[in-house]
Amino acid sequence: MAKVSFFMGYRKMGKLDNDVAFDVLSRLQTKDLLCLKRVSKDWHHIMSDPSFIEVQSRRKEPLMGFFFQQRFKWCFDDIKTITYIPLYRKATQLHQNVFSFLPQQVVVLATCNGLVCCRSCYPFEDPKVYVCNPLNKQWIEIEWPKPDKACGIALAFDPFRDLKELSTNFKLVRVEQLANDMEELYFSFEIYSSKTRTWKLSKEICWCNCSLFKNNGVFIGDVLHWLTDGDEILTYNVESELSWLIPVAVPASEFTSVPEGCIGESEGRLHHVMVSDAGLHVWVLDDYFEFKWSLKHSKTIEAMEEEHPKYFCNLRERVTQRLTVDASPWVDPLAFKDGVLLMMVSTKTYWYHYETCKMEEICDISKFGTNSTYCPMVFPYVMSLASLDTK
Repeated sequence: MAKVSFFMGYRKMGKLDNDVAFDVLSRLQTKDLLCLKRVSKDWHHIMSDPSFIEVQSRRKEPLMGFFFQQRFKWCFDDIKTITYIPLYRKATQLHQNVFSFLPQQVVVLATCNGLVCCRSCYPFEDPKVYVCNPLNKQWIEIEWPKPDKACGIALAFDPFRDLKELSTNFKLVRVEQLANDMEELYFSFEIYSSKTRTWKLSKEICWCNCSLFKNNGVFIGDVLHWLTDGDEILTYNVESELSWLIPVAVPASEFTSVPEGCIGESEGRLHHVMVSDAGLHVWVLDDYFEFKWSLKHSKTIEAMEEEHPKYFCNLRERVTQRLTVDASPWVDPLAFKDGVLLMMVSTKTYWYHYETCKMEEICDISKFGTNSTYCPMVFPYVMSLASLDTK
């Protein structure tokens, strides 16, 4: 509100012309612009102009929250409730109608720099894929060849590239695991370009015996990353259409218990979060070609219990009991972005900032629609003014 009062004062005194307003407003974060857009018709016009969106998109937006959608373990139907969890508020208020502007209920598949990719819920009646911006409620409907509930679709959107074509500069990558006649497994990639509005099968394949785990592609630079259930991370460059596997910093065989993990982006670099009997570890990838990782953060279980006794009780005993893949994890890192880890401890969700070691409880998973703890789909979200070509 202080920013609004400041700008209102200048506007009333007639000291803020459109050029100065453009310059000042373009320096603000998207969350601040939401309120300022209502100040006057002139400001609304400025902030709706493609050139303003072009300039403002050069700013790196902060993490605003996470989308959380549960899955059934034994039932093939989709859970339709999508919950948005905002961060850094004194009283966390969950939102479950963020995607009500879409023509049908959906499952979130990916997020990238303010855009969200969704698909129709199963059982399918009119299967579609949607790319939308929840902030301005713009969306594009995309034909979905060979609809498959199990397939993964990742979103690649770079707001810093081709800014004058901001409304159309994104790609979707559908990744599928197949087998040849020798029953050797490999991943294939199918690409949708918003510029051509067509799907094409990439010539690239990646031989891999592991399956995708927490099937959300993390986009950094030109590269999409998927964590597998083995000791490797699958990557695919959307520009060169090349794929390769990156070994994780520490293989699962090094731990007594079965480690839980997720990948994410922070400061433009790939991070791998692991929780095991050895504690919480955050690794950052330093070199894509030599597969060099460095340890960014390390916290033992004893230290975690000491710092947050009301959240972690008998944590070592619970974690070390996780000796088989079939056992439910006591601590499950769900998603990571900009230093913030969203995790599930037993049946409660928390966010944890590893640099400040600050941790806050969000709520019990029952608040998200059901009590299913089976591999929920969780995606970080940042705001964007990006406009989509809905013609």
